[in-house]
Amino acid sequence: MEGLRVGVAGAGSLGYHHIRILRDLPGVQLAGFHETRDERAAYVARELGVEASSSLESLLDRVDALVVAVPTVHHREVAVAALERGIHVMIEKPLASTLEEADAILEAARKGGAIVQTGHVERFNAAILGAEAYLDRPLFIESHRLAPFVNRGTDVAVVLDLMIHDVDLVQSLVKRPVTSFEAAGMPVLTPSIDIANARLQFEGGAVANLTASRVSMERMRKLRIFQPSGYLSLNLADGTGEFLRLKGDLPALLGKGLPLDAPEGIWDIVERIPLAGAPVEPLRRELECFRDAALGHMEPVVSGEDGRNALAIALAIEDRIENHVIDTRPT
Repeated sequence: MEGLRVGVAGAGSLGYHHIRILRDLPGVQLAGFHETRDERAAYVARELGVEASSSLESLLDRVDALVVAVPTVHHREVAVAALERGIHVMIEKPLASTLEEADAILEAARKGGAIVQTGHVERFNAAILGAEAYLDRPLFIESHRLAPFVNRGTDVAVVLDLMIHDVDLVQSLVKRPVTSFEAAGMPVLTPSIDIANARLQFEGGAVANLTASRVSMERMRKLRIFQPSGYLSLNLADGTGEFLRLKGDLPALLGKGLPLDAPEGIWDIVERIPLAGAPVEPLRRELECFRDAALGHMEPVVSGEDGRNALAIALAIEDRIENHVIDTRPT
């Protein structure tokens, strides 16, 4: 077999899908995976027909690139072991548990001459890709990422579990640094923060309002973007959206009054443009880009530095919420 030799560290719920896609991805030779839980490793090997490596070291001996899908607390250990060998890595979000760990990963990448791609898969969502051609100086972004409670991922607060997706997204859309923020939230079913809201202010005046919950009665992954040219409404759950803008043959509504024969219905004034990228699984797109970046054909779409920036803001939001909860608890 020919192609980039890729392995996967971690075969949990997400690592399973990395293995599934890499197994059949053109230009990739899946060298196997390593999972510390013997029963899980045997199940995944049987289900997907892929060899399980007995140790991380034996897997690293056989790969050019590695997908790191182990729990976040082990990201540094696994990624640095690969990077020190010059092995390219894609690390699931968040990049690390702390900024110190993230910096250690990036330093190992520099020394090893290898790339780091951060696994912020929403960058590859069909709705985001379909909206790219219409983005023009977003001024206000609103996101809602709500999910019913499940026990997976509750070892970290909802900010690092869910909201960090949208922290990365809005940074990539606005393309300006965050200058200030406010945040609030609270634990509901776990000792960690289960529902959170953050308002980010960017250089240049753009604002993003982010809400994340893992104790919701419904699922929602929506992003709304307001900009001078119109309004984009994106449904990240199904990869669709629409762009609403003033029809080209009508004057802007400047509050000076309209002629008596002006149209009254909104669809007489506004045109609706459906948005959707090609119907490809976002995780597959992400892995295709990692393959191409590891082969030197392109830069990582979501670099290690991007992952660190998202982590820095998410940790600051989490810290602000923790202080807010402490400040508002009755004494």
